[in-house]
Amino acid sequence: MTNRLDLKFSFQCNNRCIFCVQGRKREHMPDKTTEELEKVLLEKRATCEAVVFTGGEVSLREDLIEMVRFAKKAGYRSIQIQTNGRRMSYMPFLDALIEAGATEFAPALHGSDAATHDTLTQAKGAFRQTLKGIINARKRGMPVILNTVIVEQNYKQLPAMTTLFGQLGIPQAQFAFVHALGSAEEHFERVVPRYSELRPWLHEALKIGERAGIRMMTEAVPFCMMIGMERFVAERIMPHTAIVDGQREIQSYAEYRWNEGKLRGPPCETCTWAQHCEGPWREYPGRFGWDEFTPRDDDPDTVLTAQPPSVGRRG
Repeated sequence: MTNRLDLKFSFQCNNRCIFCVQGRKREHMPDKTTEELEKVLLEKRATCEAVVFTGGEVSLREDLIEMVRFAKKAGYRSIQIQTNGRRMSYMPFLDALIEAGATEFAPALHGSDAATHDTLTQAKGAFRQTLKGIINARKRGMPVILNTVIVEQNYKQLPAMTTLFGQLGIPQAQFAFVHALGSAEEHFERVVPRYSELRPWLHEALKIGERAGIRMMTEAVPFCMMIGMERFVAERIMPHTAIVDGQREIQSYAEYRWNEGKLRGPPCETCTWAQHCEGPWREYPGRFGWDEFTPRDDDPDTVLTAQPPSVGRRG
């Protein structure tokens, strides 16, 4: 059974992130109509109990609250709003989403300070609004799952960011390595860091988050870069997810990652973790090669049994 539906409403956004995987889709990809969204929600309910409303920026849609209400009526038990968090800074809007049936919020924060976040999103004042939105959601007692894309400009800030997450009382946070498609492909040299350089900063950030009681996760960071930190790898516990993305539908996000999105190269051939590790996004070794990746020779079952997935505070 597919546990989750990832439904992209449109590709319009009030941020212009220089690493956005959706890139210029906003210029040529039409928004789905309300009727089209309702049809997808009804069709997928047969196999999905959870739905993520995403984009683009879903909060720009005038029918978002209506769609949340529709999804709740259709029987979805979990309704996540994946957003840049800026409209969450307006409490009446946030309250309307909660009243309609939203069960959790997944805002994106890409820097520990306004200068970094606003530069990466190319939106002055975005950090202030997103931070206020996060605080508003926590005031309402809502689960908040923070998302951060790891890029060249912010990886040294990851420990400071995790400290900030702890101060905000965030229950869960995820660091996702940039996927070099869309705008990130256009700005590859500017935004894509080297795994070997970011690794100590990432590991320290994960430790800080764990000590603060935050459920920390990483995405698209291979196991050879996570020695001793395997419990934080999100891919090992990601729910079965279907994606409706513009004109394309992906029945299984896991199969997409294994067969299309990511790549395993020569070092993986002798690695004992080959059956567990998806490898990096394929664009990375296409540009940097495989020299950073060292095959492991330890037993993954022993390691994973000793390291259950990261668990954070509730709520």
